[in-house]
Amino acid sequence: MARFMDVHRGMKGITADQLVQAHQADLAIEQEEDVHFEHAWADPESGIVYCLSEAPSADAVQRIHERAGHRADEVHAVPLSI
Repeated sequence: MARFMDVHRGMKGITADQLVQAHQADLAIEQEEDVHFEHAWADPESGIVYCLSEAPSADAVQRIHERAGHRADEVHAVPLSI
């Protein structure tokens, strides 16, 4: 399974509770696309949210985000890590 980092923009002012709710919405349906969202980070000041996942494809990640109500602006494969 591949790893992906996706980016959401335009979420200025996001709160910790809203980040948890968005992440939970992904987790509730992730198994339908064989995706697993591992972690999410947010900067309320800039409005940028990052999500790390394992999935069969970037398209699968995007489909879950879209169905959960928060389409990613970018989805990047991250094949190398240390």
